[in-house]
This record gives sequence, structure tokens and C-alpha cells, in this order.
Amino acid sequence: MASLNVGNLGEYLREQRRSAQLTLRQLADAAGVSNPYLSQIERGLRKPSAEILQQLAKALRISAETLYVQAGILDERDREEAEVRSVILADPSINERQKHVLLQIYESFRKENGLATDDDGKDAGTPSS
Repeated sequence: MASLNVGNLGEYLREQRRSAQLTLRQLADAAGVSNPYLSQIERGLRKPSAEILQQLAKALRISAETLYVQAGILDERDREEAEVRSVILADPSINERQKHVLLQIYESFRKENGLATDDDGKDAGTPSS
């Protein structure tokens, strides 16, 4: 399967970098990648790994899931689910038990609506099948 979405990913990364008012070199340094490698990603010549995408997302202060969707690693539903989970887990106003219960409720509604999720080992309160 050819990486058809790599060009779109590169364009998206370039837009995000410019939005953040970073030069190619500044983003490369912040993400811990070489300047030529980042340039190749932006031009659609290279397909970065999920790890590199995560480093770029952190440097750009955007969600890694957004870049995963752009790269074709995740679909939009996966990204939305991951964002909901992240928001719940990051909320300082609720304790760990409440987070666990809230994630269980969220998961049960998704299952009820036919949107089963892949539990990647995170404690979401759902039994693995």
C-alpha cells in the first residue's frame, strides 16, 4: 500500500509550523529530527513513524492523534475517542476513581451505539475480549 496521504500530511505539517511561527530548523530542533528529514516529510517524500509524529505534535503543541489521522494511521473516529479519553484523564477536578467510572460509562455508550473501541492497554474500565 503506497503512502498516498503523505503529501497531505506534509502540507498539514507545514501549515501547522507556519501557524506556530516556527522555521523548519526550529521545528526540527524542537522535535529532535534533522532539518533535511523534516523538509522531506513536508514535501511528501518521507513517511514518518508514529514516534516522529508524536515528537512533531509535541513541538507544535497539537494532538498527536491529529497527525496520526493526517498520516492515515488512525481514522477520525479513533482520534475523537482518543481526544475524549485524554480530556477525561487530564481533568484535575475529578479523582482517579471518578475518571475510571466516567470512562466506563463513555465506553458503554459507544458499545450501545455500535462504536466498539480497541483498548490499547490503557485502563478504560472495559474488559478485553
